[in-house]
Amino acid sequence: MIELGILTFADMEPETLPGKGINGHQRLKDLIEEIKLADELGLDVFGVGEHHRKDYAVSSPAVVLGAAAVVTKKIKLSSAVTVLSSDDPVRVFQDFATIDLLSEGRAEIMAGRGSFIESFPLFGNDLNDYDELFTEKLELLLKLNQNEKISWKGKHRPSFNNLGVYPRPYQNEIPVWIAAGGTPASAIRAAKLHLPLTLAIIGGMPEQFVSFIKLYRDNAIHAGMEETKIQIGINNHVFIGEDSQAAADDFFPYYAKMMNRIGAERGWQPLSRQQFEQLRSPKGALMVGSVQQVIDKILYEHELFGFTRFMAHGSIGNVPHKMIMKSIELYGSKVAPAVRKALAN
Repeated sequence: MIELGILTFADMEPETLPGKGINGHQRLKDLIEEIKLADELGLDVFGVGEHHRKDYAVSSPAVVLGAAAVVTKKIKLSSAVTVLSSDDPVRVFQDFATIDLLSEGRAEIMAGRGSFIESFPLFGNDLNDYDELFTEKLELLLKLNQNEKISWKGKHRPSFNNLGVYPRPYQNEIPVWIAAGGTPASAIRAAKLHLPLTLAIIGGMPEQFVSFIKLYRDNAIHAGMEETKIQIGINNHVFIGEDSQAAADDFFPYYAKMMNRIGAERGWQPLSRQQFEQLRSPKGALMVGSVQQVIDKILYEHELFGFTRFMAHGSIGNVPHKMIMKSIELYGSKVAPAVRKALAN
């Protein structure tokens, strides 16, 4: 069965008054409304990102997901992602086990190395240990998930001997996904560990990632996974309107501002309207337009990848809350049912 969900980084306008969390307060109130709406519309998953920057409202997905757990009924609640390299796996496990208890078994962890690096110096981690940190901490997290009591000795976290880690989750194990941006090593790691993989496609043409997903699938089968149990998630930037041109016109200023802000840090060229329209084309990565356009693009990517989960990355940039809610409503009430029907047939 295909799962359809939403993820957000909870973008926000940086605070203008020193010491006052006015914008953050409003963004988090809005975020809980977005998660509630997604649940009411019957969507399958809601993911919340982790960032340590002034332009995002969530540094601790677990806190937000815990709040969401008590106001939702069915939707799965996932980080998107947990920056595991700079966190403590014991605490991550405890936090998500708590969400799992509050939600009666709806917690998930999407583990990744993160697209920004602010958390590394913030928590005293050396960027030179970037890959080693993730490898070691993922190993510990998986052991904690599978065993009530464990012993641990590693390089980047204090050792302990035969200790129990509590609380235990409502589920037997909390689902753990590996999040990747297209690095082959990430696909191979997830496959060898028999973990589901989610890929973020934020630019270019989706077809360029077909070989990446094939690499994961081939290595998963080689590692002993049954093909029917392989789980693959894909996420794209999504904004849906009643009218294609109006949706593009409404969304472009916010999207360009966000992409250009991050692009300036990374040496990218400013995003032009022409590039935006190219990304919005039938085989481009950006799913911005009418209900039918987004349906068609999701089905096109399913043909490419055979995914088991699609995540719409919504509320990108500082798109007004009212526009976000309308996009979610169209996604849940019109896009999702049509995609499910098409794939069921």
